Amino acid sequence: MCAENDVYLVSGGSRGIGRAIVEALVADGRMVAFTWKSDEAQARETEASTDARAIAFHLDLRDRSRPADLVAEVEATIGPIVGLVNNAGIHRSGLTAMTTDESWDEVIDVNLGGAFRLTREVVRSMVTRRRGAIVNIASLSAAHGLSGHASYAASKAGLIAATRCLAREMGRRKIRANVVMPGFVGTDMTRDLPENVVAGLRSGEVLPGGTNPESVAEAVVFLLSDRASAITGQTIIVDSGATA
Repeated sequence: MCAENDVYLVSGGSRGIGRAIVEALVADGRMVAFTWKSDEAQARETEASTDARAIAFHLDLRDRSRPADLVAEVEATIGPIVGLVNNAGIHRSGLTAMTTDESWDEVIDVNLGGAFRLTREVVRSMVTRRRGAIVNIASLSAAHGLSGHASYAASKAGLIAATRCLAREMGRRKIRANVVMPGFVGTDMTRDLPENVVAGLRSGEVLPGGTNPESVAEAVVFLLSDRASAITGQTIIVDSGATA
């Protein structure tokens, strides 16, 4: 049951899947805090589109000190965080033999390390209230090899493993942790992929409409809700049947 001042925090919530999640939570009657990194104008536009039911906060996932300050800021400004969605991330393509240490480290640090640091701070807050739900956004690349995506796939596979551990650690404290694994979704992150690559990624889909951000968002909202009160440590795949 949601209290009036309960807050749901979404990282990377101003565009793509993140924005769809923010909008779906607001439509479900939730108060949302979301983060942005580089495009403040877009973040403010997202705020305006939700009638101030979603409020933007700046976050660079590489900043190791910011998550603690962010959680304190959100809770002081809006209310207690009862739900977290780790959605923000980056992608770098390149064959393993051509991937530099710097590129590898950046992807792992942002996608896996950033989610870890934000989760750590939110969980500390949730534990005192003995309630909460966390949803991490992964990728089918974590389960199915894709040439040129080793660092991204490794970061998402690590996120799934960390989620399972978190579910074990936090279950008795009434905090749940799950993963949503989308199939191919057309967003800013994927718009530069060559047509043949997109066709390959979508080749196994059995539903003709494909997967859109809103479909992913609905799965996230469900897992954050009391309707999923007995679900933790699980990975929900939203891929239009690509893995059927």
